[in-house]
Amino acid sequence: QRMSQIFSLYIINKSGGLIYQNDYGKDAPKLQMNDHLRLGSTFHGLHAITSNLAPTHSSTGIQVIETDTFRLHCFQAPTGTKFFITADKNRTNLDNTLKTIYELYTDYVLKNPFYELEQPIHCELFDVY
Repeated sequence: QRMSQIFSLYIINKSGGLIYQNDYGKDAPKLQMNDHLRLGSTFHGLHAITSNLAPTHSSTGIQVIETDTFRLHCFQAPTGTKFFITADKNRTNLDNTLKTIYELYTDYVLKNPFYELEQPIHCELFDVY
């Protein structure tokens, strides 16, 4: 229920590789894995370009993209890992949702002794939340 109105979650490592993707609910677009990989790497490139185009040096890149049908919100961790979610255009508090997802990531993925940094995430406890 917590993920209602959220379509998809993507986690991209600092090199631009998609390390996690999950769809939530029936409204998430039905894409093939190659499409998800392409979306992740494209977003990584756009994020980097927008960081460089900003008039100030403190820009962190794309944080929000709003369209007439959905929103995309991004959170970049201090390590460079990017978390972005696509959600219904009316969904609010996506910043808080991303921070919660990041906390779950640090608790269930990074503290997992079998997880290798920058590699795809296969963690059942993280999937549950």
